[in-house]
Amino acid sequence: MDRSTEEAQTKEMDIRSLSSSHHHSQSERYIHKVGVPPKQNLFKEFRETLKETFFADDPLRPFKDRSRSQKFILGIQTIFPIFEWGRKYNLKKLRGDLIAGLTIASLCIPQDIGYAKLANLDPQYGLYSSFVPPLIYAFMGSSRDIAIGPVAVVSLLLGTMLQNELDPINEKAQYQRLAFTATFFAGITQVTLGFFRLGFLIDFLSHAAIVGFMGGAAVTIALQQLKGFLGIKKFTKKSDIISVMHSVVASAHHGWNWQTIAIGASFLSFLLFAKFIGKKNKKFFWVPAIAPLISVILSTFFVYITRADKQGVQIVKNIKKGINPSSVNEIYFSGDYLLKGFRIGVVAGMIGLTEAIAIGRTFAAMKDYQLDGNKEMVALGAMNVVGSMTSCYVATGSFSRSAVNFMAGCETAVSNIIMSCVVFLTLEFITPLFKYTPNAILASIIINAVIGLIDIGAATLLWKIDKFDFVACMGAFFGVVFSSVEIGLLIAVSISFAKILLQVTRPRTAILGKVPRTTVYRNIQQYPEATKVPGVLIVRVDSAIYFSNSNYVKERILRWLEDEEEEVKAATYQPRIQFLIVEMSRKQFSTSILLLIIS
Repeated sequence: MDRSTEEAQTKEMDIRSLSSSHHHSQSERYIHKVGVPPKQNLFKEFRETLKETFFADDPLRPFKDRSRSQKFILGIQTIFPIFEWGRKYNLKKLRGDLIAGLTIASLCIPQDIGYAKLANLDPQYGLYSSFVPPLIYAFMGSSRDIAIGPVAVVSLLLGTMLQNELDPINEKAQYQRLAFTATFFAGITQVTLGFFRLGFLIDFLSHAAIVGFMGGAAVTIALQQLKGFLGIKKFTKKSDIISVMHSVVASAHHGWNWQTIAIGASFLSFLLFAKFIGKKNKKFFWVPAIAPLISVILSTFFVYITRADKQGVQIVKNIKKGINPSSVNEIYFSGDYLLKGFRIGVVAGMIGLTEAIAIGRTFAAMKDYQLDGNKEMVALGAMNVVGSMTSCYVATGSFSRSAVNFMAGCETAVSNIIMSCVVFLTLEFITPLFKYTPNAILASIIINAVIGLIDIGAATLLWKIDKFDFVACMGAFFGVVFSSVEIGLLIAVSISFAKILLQVTRPRTAILGKVPRTTVYRNIQQYPEATKVPGVLIVRVDSAIYFSNSNYVKERILRWLEDEEEEVKAATYQPRIQFLIVEMSRKQFSTSILLLIIS
């Protein structure tokens, strides 16, 4: 019985062997040659390369085979998306946008007054920047959820860089003109990046660097608010933590005002409690949204009836009534301040773009719709160009307001129009009522707003996943906190570029092993149960091979081989390496390999 079974198995193996050799001999008859690509002249090849690089999505495809009238309509809808989605607008969407618009308006009004002070501008300029830019964006933007207006980080950056050029108190008129000039060039930068489809440039700022930069900026902004929170009159113009803390401590005996501290501390506690309620139960999202406006109303009323301003409590005083005046003639188009405004504008515009695009993509993914980054850049740039001509400073997407806008049930960009209308009514009728608003409440509102920019969870995750990313994050953070916003930004950009160069020139390599009970090969350091194939070394290169990294990859593989040979010598029954397989597909489930025979 055993002998007959053994003979049957031997016969079956012979048949399989003959069959496989037959198929092998058949396959040798057919040789598939690689086709030679068609010849192209230099100009055509260059044009095709540019097209694939900058116009991979073929933006002109919808215009093909269309009549002139259809092309005109499509062109208008491309520039102004509101004419496309506006045709499907209905009362149900209006209800959602109305609630969302009123909610974010209640949040933006007190924030705008505080952010204007952060940029060393009069309070009305913050309100101006939440009136005109949101209207422009509503017509040209493609995001349904972004809430437009001044933001803390850009306000701080603009205020710091402008202050380095001009004194905001002694040279107030020139300072405002330079702010409008910087806003104009910020818009031009954004439009240029969008029109020439250069949006990929903002992706050079790594997530780790942005986390660190935003966290450092939040700490710096909060420290700057100690002036208003403690009632200090003489305060340092520097933004680093050492100078700020020295100024705070030096004025402790004679510069602090206990009434101001009481107002600031009590309302900051109220704002933090409101934020806690909103996070605890998503149904009460409107509580932290409306809390800043309630704080302003109550604190203003309290100061008015007690006349606390007579006892050293600093107040906003007069906010200019009326809508945005024209500022076309105030922009520097020549002279020494032209280049300064251009330099400041480019930096502010890039930071504003980075924040807005990140916010837009986040909410677009949550609602499952497509966001055209290049259109967004053109829309943001256009609103800042128009804003610079209507007494606005750099506006962009605000994360706190956009989150509230999203949770309030916004349907389209009409929520920005509703918010803009509320700001218009405020400028026309309500601004005189803010006369007795204490600076301490504005400081509390800003501190409460920027706390959310400090993402400790993201930094902890970076430490666990990639130590180099964590170093990049901390480098940007400490650069902002201990030096200045510009230095922190420079460190963030430098580290991001350094990481890109490092990944290109020194790609990661890994030894692969077979995962038990599968045909899958994985990194043996990530999968401890994976086992090496005896006599075979499988190496994965996690990058494409370029002239800049080819020598490194070669040396790294040779070092792997030397290490394996040493292990073989140390072991008794382990076979020496006979084959080297280099997995170069950069895809986990692909098996494109290069096989080299070692012996």
